[in-house]
Amino acid sequence: MHIAEASETSGLSIDTIRFYEKSGMLPDLPRDDRGWRRFTPDTVGWLEVLANLRKTGMPLDDVRRFAASANGPDAMSVPAMKERLELLRTHAARLTLKQAELNRCTAYLNGKISNYAERLAEQ
Repeated sequence: MHIAEASETSGLSIDTIRFYEKSGMLPDLPRDDRGWRRFTPDTVGWLEVLANLRKTGMPLDDVRRFAASANGPDAMSVPAMKERLELLRTHAARLTLKQAELNRCTAYLNGKISNYAERLAEQ
């Protein structure tokens, strides 16, 4: 498939796919006779991995490190897998802290909402 199809399948914009490629986060893509990129289902799956890491708020530098480790020649080596595991664990810990902060913010907002709702009900 070509980039437009990969975009539609992955849900990523063509610009985002090109950014991932230029940033070295995609494995080398084969080209057709016209020089157009050829995306395989595996490549589209990888685009979805990158997109999901970004959706979780993983910093771009960490996504780049993750991609470099996963696409490198020793991707299945123990050190490379440990590196990716550590990146994921570190990010999961950040998300846990962020979730706790969001929970506090939600509780605060709910308190304010209750306060205003009660005042309006009294009038």
